[in-house]
Amino acid sequence: MDSLVEPKADSPLEASLREWLLEDVNSAMQRERTAFDEQAAPLSNRLILFGAGGLGCKTLAGLRQVGIEPLAFADNNASLWGHQVEGVPVFSPQAAAQQFGDHAAFVVTIWRAGGGHRLEHTRQQLLDMGCSKVVSFAPLFWKYSHIFLPYYAIGLPHTLLPQAGQIARAFALWADDSSRREYVAQVRWRLWLDFDGLASPVGHAQYFPEDLFQVSQDETLVDCGAYDGDTLRVLAERQATFSGRYLAIEPDPNNLRALREYAATLPEAWRKHLSILPHAVGARRETVRFDASGLASAGISATGTIEVASAPLDEILSETPPTFIKMDIEGAELDALAGGRRSIASAAPVLAVCAYHEPDHLWRVPLLIQSFSDQYRFFLRPHNEEGWDLVCYAVPLKRLRLWG
Repeated sequence: MDSLVEPKADSPLEASLREWLLEDVNSAMQRERTAFDEQAAPLSNRLILFGAGGLGCKTLAGLRQVGIEPLAFADNNASLWGHQVEGVPVFSPQAAAQQFGDHAAFVVTIWRAGGGHRLEHTRQQLLDMGCSKVVSFAPLFWKYSHIFLPYYAIGLPHTLLPQAGQIARAFALWADDSSRREYVAQVRWRLWLDFDGLASPVGHAQYFPEDLFQVSQDETLVDCGAYDGDTLRVLAERQATFSGRYLAIEPDPNNLRALREYAATLPEAWRKHLSILPHAVGARRETVRFDASGLASAGISATGTIEVASAPLDEILSETPPTFIKMDIEGAELDALAGGRRSIASAAPVLAVCAYHEPDHLWRVPLLIQSFSDQYRFFLRPHNEEGWDLVCYAVPLKRLRLWG
């Protein structure tokens, strides 16, 4: 871990950040409107979508709304070649490059949590095959923002620039150089879509950064967004015995079923310390609509398929002071933190909170936690490529390894 020192006044990182935040809103709006056409010109209406998965299909559906029909999909998955996806033929990369390489723009529609994909690799793959124009899907989403956005951490820069004061204040919270570098790269990506500037993942397991704090066998760990037991599985594999309490909170019925099935395989020494709560967490007790997809991306949504109960952490933890709270709840993190304000302020648990589901969570998550308590030091770590699984760690001084 980098040494815990305050950033130097007018450091190059901070100077760059402040310069970007001085941009005129009209300039940012112009970039949003023109970035895709400039990168794809003169082929911005002759498109090959590279990646026929979920994002490719989302992009296809949005383009059809504005009257643009892609020429084809290209995909590295050989099982798709020669078939159609949503009525669009799928080519191998080689075949697509040979047929369309010099008279179509290839739009990379791969961006996901997992798999190790980076835009730079696909761009080079296609350029080496002779494709003249290779563009990320992201500036296309800017251009047709009324259809595609918001989409996770991708937002419109002109809506972020008015938050310049908060962005600058959050920079000062990060406790090490690694976090500051990651933060500045993440801000730049939100403003300029600089995928190449984003770091690759850190080596340690998500939510358990051994360089920052030690996870004990007697934690009271609150797993908000327990999914199918993925975080529980990591901890159980790392610690054969556990004497604390593990609260796994998961509202999606399919995920909940998988979570309970996994929990049933744990030894009794683990199971007796595990509680599974079938609801969501939020700012208050209420009933919310929930998109019960059975996927890791299942979350609260105004168009959700079911209704679920939501409760604040302060109510859930009224008799159980937490020592560790993890949150991966698809954009509901700020509400969940607000609903746990009292517990966080009084118990000062380690917090591991995802900060990539909304563009401004990168700064709003640490700023909100800091408003609860001055006991925390903040760290930012990427656990997947290109902005995915970005976690804000708020560690109380008493738990920091360096201060051990």
